[in-house]
Amino acid sequence: MNTVEQIVKNESLDDIVAVFALIKANPHLDRMIRLYNRDILKEYGALENAYSRLFDAGVLALGEHGLAIKGPNWSPPKFMIENRYT
Repeated sequence: MNTVEQIVKNESLDDIVAVFALIKANPHLDRMIRLYNRDILKEYGALENAYSRLFDAGVLALGEHGLAIKGPNWSPPKFMIENRYT
């Protein structure tokens, strides 16, 4: 199992979006999540709701080319701090 797959299978949707929205546009992120953990997006609009929560909280901000940038309240999710997947 690769690292991305482990992260998508084991972490919350908000943590996944907070990290991967910085390097993948929404359609690519949606495909990646559906590939490894379809159940996390069972609820209609779950990915869009996660983006909205993170933008409203200042964790993410609008960037260029469909990517988000770190907002003023961005901090690494716990799995990054703990180096769980390295």
